[in-house]
Amino acid sequence: MRQTFDESTDPSFGRKHVPLIRQAMARQGLDGFLAPHEDEHQNEYLPAANDRLAWATGFTGSAGAAVILADKAAIFVDGRYTLQVRDQVDASLFEIRDLVEGGVPAYLESAVSKGQVIGYDPRLHSPDALARLQTSAAKAGAELKPVAVNPLDEAWGAARPAQPQAPVVAHPLEYAGEDSAAKRARVGAALGADAAVLTAPASLAWLFNIRGGDVIRSPLPLGQAILRKDGAARLFLDRAKVTPDLVAWLGNEVTLESPDDLPQALADLRGKRVLVDPGQSSAWYFDALSVAGAEVARGDDPCVLPRACKNPVELEGARRAHARDGAALTSFLHWLATEGERTLPDEPEVVARLEGFREATGALKDLSFDTIAGVAGNGAIVHYRPTARLAKRLEPGSLLLVDSGAQYLDGTTDVTRTVAIGTPTAEMSQRFTLVLKGHLALGRVRFPAGTTGSALDVLARAALWVHGLDYDHGTGHGVGSYLGVHEGPQRISKSPSPVALKPGMILSNEPGYYKEGAYGIRIENLQVVTPAEPIPGGERTMHGFETLTLAPIDRRLVAADLLTAEERAQLNAYHARVLAVVGPLVDEAVRGWLAEVCAAV
Repeated sequence: MRQTFDESTDPSFGRKHVPLIRQAMARQGLDGFLAPHEDEHQNEYLPAANDRLAWATGFTGSAGAAVILADKAAIFVDGRYTLQVRDQVDASLFEIRDLVEGGVPAYLESAVSKGQVIGYDPRLHSPDALARLQTSAAKAGAELKPVAVNPLDEAWGAARPAQPQAPVVAHPLEYAGEDSAAKRARVGAALGADAAVLTAPASLAWLFNIRGGDVIRSPLPLGQAILRKDGAARLFLDRAKVTPDLVAWLGNEVTLESPDDLPQALADLRGKRVLVDPGQSSAWYFDALSVAGAEVARGDDPCVLPRACKNPVELEGARRAHARDGAALTSFLHWLATEGERTLPDEPEVVARLEGFREATGALKDLSFDTIAGVAGNGAIVHYRPTARLAKRLEPGSLLLVDSGAQYLDGTTDVTRTVAIGTPTAEMSQRFTLVLKGHLALGRVRFPAGTTGSALDVLARAALWVHGLDYDHGTGHGVGSYLGVHEGPQRISKSPSPVALKPGMILSNEPGYYKEGAYGIRIENLQVVTPAEPIPGGERTMHGFETLTLAPIDRRLVAADLLTAEERAQLNAYHARVLAVVGPLVDEAVRGWLAEVCAAV
């Protein structure tokens, strides 16, 4: 799926669409409406039919919200999107506010008036987030009112794209490693309830060994399921997406039904103890179960933790996928170091070239996210996405940051490399090496069972901190197996995490440094938690990490005198492995170049 730069939204979206939304609000007697980015499935990436925030405002980032009142409006984004939101949204129509600091709750307290009625769609808000919004509205003397018909959808009308109907297909055991019946029996037995309502598409994909095409960048089937403690299940999918082969694949213990049957299925749970995840499922499910007379048990989606701990088949697939992807990325880096440095292409061409190398593998199913390619000051924007209005050309003496990934049947990749265009400055090399030291420290650490990612985060930052430097994003996120590139519950960050790192969990290792307006640096590999092993002379077994990503790190940016002997040996061993695994997969010209750039530091 070729990534495009066709500017599908712009500031005119708000000017055209907000008046229509206000008319629909007025017909329902509403003084305002809450428009989150989230859809009915809490997806990170949305099908076009559910990208309501983009249609209403023009903003296409993956996190945000808007509040539309009769006489004013505001849009909320986090620090990743401060430039993008000003490029895409009409600031004369929407006040631009911070999503994290205060966010929508603080705005409701200050912007709405006593007696006003603010509408919300209960299918789009988690119960906990909704409770915070209700508290803020009450402080202002306003009422939050659930709506049966979303006024934004009403305003969108016939122009709204149809819901996706990509066929749902089997994910074979050669990639999944465990059949669905075994997964359902294992998860069902551990529920601690009569049943669980599952609404996260990634959980459906993993539990039933199916994949879909309803969401760009993630092979997800949109739907819902009710899993019983005995492992039997009811799976709710649009009939247009169901094939006879899928029915046979799912087997007799899975009943396929339409989403229209879901309200009655929830009502059938009267008197049952039902597990629902308040972080994954919207308030609508909690309301429906309460009305039905079920005992609602709040708890984590029971598929999340087992899905995160990859089995041996999935891990072997990940290794294959990363070797294949490493060959594509290495071929791209060779092109960049040769033709790219001569022709100095712009960022969209860089993105297209990289995707072309991945497509040439013949195994690419999709990108795992929109490629980030930022040169000079654009590289300092953490979630920058090249557009015709913002794109720069490569320039000598600059840095290019490329963060990209791919979806293959056997694995999901995510890798960042920072590359010098021409000769880097001494400051660039010093800052790059400090980031590299943190990256290497997190790659070689050993840790006891029960350790969380938040306990390891400091390793990636310590070298930067000594020099008064830091970065404002997490160090590592979980990654799925031909699923989402951002997967919980594991993470590595400053924020406290209750989830211990367990064998089979795949996480990113991506420290960085960003000098606003000048350049950005990030080095990212994926690595998997290894089983605990004894350490010679030690008293306890320790987990560690196996690095999955295989692609050269730009040695021109490494200030070798800042590395310890241990760090140099670690970097050299990594490059030797890259050459050994990737070298046979690339052509002769690329192999010769790879041998040069993987030479010992």
